[in-house]
Amino acid sequence: MKKVLFVASEAVPFIKTGGLADVVGSLPKCFDKEYFDVRVMIPKYMCIKEKWRYEMTYINHFYMDYLGQSRYVGILQYVQDGITFYFIDNEAYFSGDKPYGDWFYDLEKFSFFCQAALSSLPVIGFQPDVVHCHDWQTGLIPVYLKDRFRGGEFFRNMKSVITIHNLKFQGVWDVKTIQRFSGLPDYYFAPDKLEAYKDGNMLKGGIVFADAITTVSQTYAEEIKMPFYGEGLDGLMRARAGSLRGIVNGIDYDDFNPATDRFIAQPYNIKNFRKEKAKNKRDLQEHVGLPADDKKFLVGIVSRLTDQKGLDLIQGVMDELCSEDMQLIVLGTGDERYENMFRHYDWKYHDRVSAQIYYSEELSHKIYAGCDAFLMPSLFEPCGLSQLMALRYGTVPIVRETGGLKDTVQPYNEYEGTGTGFSFANYNAHEMLDSVRYAKFVYYERKREWNKIIDRAMAQDFSWQTSAMKYQELYDWLIGY
Repeated sequence: MKKVLFVASEAVPFIKTGGLADVVGSLPKCFDKEYFDVRVMIPKYMCIKEKWRYEMTYINHFYMDYLGQSRYVGILQYVQDGITFYFIDNEAYFSGDKPYGDWFYDLEKFSFFCQAALSSLPVIGFQPDVVHCHDWQTGLIPVYLKDRFRGGEFFRNMKSVITIHNLKFQGVWDVKTIQRFSGLPDYYFAPDKLEAYKDGNMLKGGIVFADAITTVSQTYAEEIKMPFYGEGLDGLMRARAGSLRGIVNGIDYDDFNPATDRFIAQPYNIKNFRKEKAKNKRDLQEHVGLPADDKKFLVGIVSRLTDQKGLDLIQGVMDELCSEDMQLIVLGTGDERYENMFRHYDWKYHDRVSAQIYYSEELSHKIYAGCDAFLMPSLFEPCGLSQLMALRYGTVPIVRETGGLKDTVQPYNEYEGTGTGFSFANYNAHEMLDSVRYAKFVYYERKREWNKIIDRAMAQDFSWQTSAMKYQELYDWLIGY
């Protein structure tokens, strides 16, 4: 039995701020239980809902020397869907109403978490073959495994993997501070180790010292070797290219299933969508106050409203989009200027644009099920989950060819009759507008072709099962089976 421990700062269903939590919570369920014992370790935040906190079982505790003081480390456990989750408890570090907040304090608490996570393994008697770390919050673990934890019999053969979910966030502060929090000697603060551009960098430590590196799509794995996407670490990514692979995230096919979705008005599947999907469109139009019209081309956006998501492209051609024969629904929150821009166009073109500036799980499902197309013109997108949900619901994605969007959406080719969506290559507002217009043309004028695109989209498999197989290969390669 091969043993794997996921260590991360968040995991569904306990705590979630982004896609990282979906990966850490959903992926372990999909490994072959006969060969793999995969467990998960995250901090025990006070902001985890009470119902989870009260049902955790206390296992043990110990005291650990950190920043010159003896600190309490409690270990709790909860079994969810057959997966064992461990929680590292220290109220001084993990109280507060959200998991992250103060950047400086986050660096300290996750340095503490990295040491506590490894120190707790002999206490709980779980000796993983592979420790799988996620993002900068766990970047020190591969370093510690090659440093202070290397000597003991318990840790000697442990391998580490680090997954980069978004290279933009690196855990950077001045060298003195990172050195103090990590407790690492001077030797580690050199440009080929944890130092980057005169600062200390926790993610860089993980990338330098991990035995393998993954990121969340093949194209993103290539992109981060280039300066534009490399966030200052492109040279390091090129140097470690031999240990780097891209594995696309999946989505939970039980949660996102148009045949059983409790949030949508009319369940449907790949066989009956031609008849049934339109009922969700009418329901959605009524729900958000747009004129109900089966025939109107309806485009949805569910997104954080930030620059990364390509909203400046939409802003640049919004009047042109609104003068087209179509409707647009936006759901999400983010930068004030984008929130206000969408509110303004909702006011100006009230029969065509609906701006829902908040977040609702229920409405997001209604949008995935009710729209004809889904727009995602990201500047960069390590993986992206929304386009996978759109494909699952037969809502045709219109995306920019970057990162995971390029890997998961096959552009429509009218001559070969292939493709699952529409895409454009350059980060250019009019190129995006052309893609939207082309999609609209196919929708209105080539309805049979449009329905075949939906057929192909809904037949795609981006469940976690597929990703789990690739991670199993990676672990086998690392452990040497």
